[in-house]
Amino acid sequence: MKISVIIIAKDAENDIVDAISSVTFADETIVIDNNSQDRTAALAVKLGAKVFPYQSKDFADLRNHGLKKAKGEWVLYIDTDERVTKELQASIQNSIDDKSKKLSAYKIQRKNFYYGNNEWPYKEYLERLFKRAKLKGWYGVLHESPKIEGDIGELDGFLLHYSHKDLSSMVTKTIEWSTIEANLRFEANHPKMTWWRFPRVMVNAFLNSYLKQGGWKAGVPGVIESTYQAFSMFITYAKLWELQRKTNEK
Repeated sequence: MKISVIIIAKDAENDIVDAISSVTFADETIVIDNNSQDRTAALAVKLGAKVFPYQSKDFADLRNHGLKKAKGEWVLYIDTDERVTKELQASIQNSIDDKSKKLSAYKIQRKNFYYGNNEWPYKEYLERLFKRAKLKGWYGVLHESPKIEGDIGELDGFLLHYSHKDLSSMVTKTIEWSTIEANLRFEANHPKMTWWRFPRVMVNAFLNSYLKQGGWKAGVPGVIESTYQAFSMFITYAKLWELQRKTNEK
């Protein structure tokens, strides 16, 4: 078996069909279902995917579980809100078929879309395609990173990422993720939250999104997204402040 695709999914019935449909070139598609309460698992099975229920708040743990289930020589990770383009598919297939290349992994350029089809100016390069034997595992509860043995190349084509579809889903995700982020900072003995730390982290988040990533080029969606990043940082650090205060009151 040449290539396995691994998808981590939770309550993704509106995305899972398009995600799986974009990777029909794979020899097997594995869905790690993180306690979905909707039709995610049923839809994945209908499309021929192998679905494995596995509940965890640790994203590295979820990706590692998928790795254990994969049988392909190569593994490709995508999220439910990502799509593999035809150009990327061709690049993947050509790269793994080329025996002259002695690479252990490949970076993929990801193009982000916010609030529908509004393209974000900043492009990311993410390690997502791995020779299974050379991927030693994933590390990190939320912002997970792979540990790879060997050299890394780059693929042509784009991975399309349809993130932040609407404000309601964004707020829901922030409430969930900010709790994890706050706990990680708390466990790392983050300095005591004082009033001036809040505007500092919020301004930095806005400027990174609006200026460094070029959000200003995106018009109104750029303003909304950059402001939202500042809001997200506020929620995270407010929860950190709450954790610190509860500890001091004991």
